[in-house]
Amino acid sequence: MTAPVEIADAIDDMYAAFLAGDRGRFDAHLDPDVTTWETHLPGPLRTRAELDEYRDTRDAAGRRPVLAEMAARAKRIDVWGDVGVARYELHCRAEDEVSVTRVTDVLRRTGDGWRIVHHHAELVRP
Repeated sequence: MTAPVEIADAIDDMYAAFLAGDRGRFDAHLDPDVTTWETHLPGPLRTRAELDEYRDTRDAAGRRPVLAEMAARAKRIDVWGDVGVARYELHCRAEDEVSVTRVTDVLRRTGDGWRIVHHHAELVRP
């Protein structure tokens, strides 16, 4: 399997894990020092610990997103040695609401596979 295919499969598995509510499987795709910059998140989250703190607070308030679909489409993946960059559109559907987010993930190959070290996502406004 080529590195771009491995990365594409990892991204697809990460979002399948989100839909399944499997946080452990989702987090297995993230580096412990992942930076997370998303339109809807409070400021840049600079580590997975900061991301976990945000998610714990959100989930405790009953605000975890419930989606019918979450799919990475139009993927473009480049790899240079042990570093990869994936750009794609994340399509989400919750009942009758659909959203598209532009995503760039920077990944590093580790002994356990590809891990996201930087995630940048911007909601595409209608």
